Amino acid sequence: MRILALDHGTKRIGVAVSDEMKMIATPLEFILAEPFAPVVERLKQLIREKEVEMILVGLPRNMDGSYGPAALKVQEFVAVLKETIAVPIKLWDERLTSAQANRFLIAADVRRNKRKEKVDKTAAAILLQSYLDSV
Repeated sequence: MRILALDHGTKRIGVAVSDEMKMIATPLEFILAEPFAPVVERLKQLIREKEVEMILVGLPRNMDGSYGPAALKVQEFVAVLKETIAVPIKLWDERLTSAQANRFLIAADVRRNKRKEKVDKTAAAILLQSYLDSV
């Protein structure tokens, strides 16, 4: 069984998945955040295909640890998702994952137009790897 990680954004949701041993996170894809129904259908499909036992959703926090408007949007997203998805959903601190993803892609010499489509799934993989390293 695997863990699926989601980096929720206003336009795109980055998706990453763990290996079966839950040691390595791999960027998978991004899903357009709107409309919501196709998001749920794609997640259900990924849960079946990848044999997912848990979904990890990044919770953005301010640098001082407080929650801002982005965190509220994620909490609303998770609340609705819990009504439609059967697997457990866990929130995880995602401070600076998008910044780390951008730095990583720049260091890997990924062109700007390609970075935009890779940053979300890379951020999801960084989020998931931080979780896997902590357990």
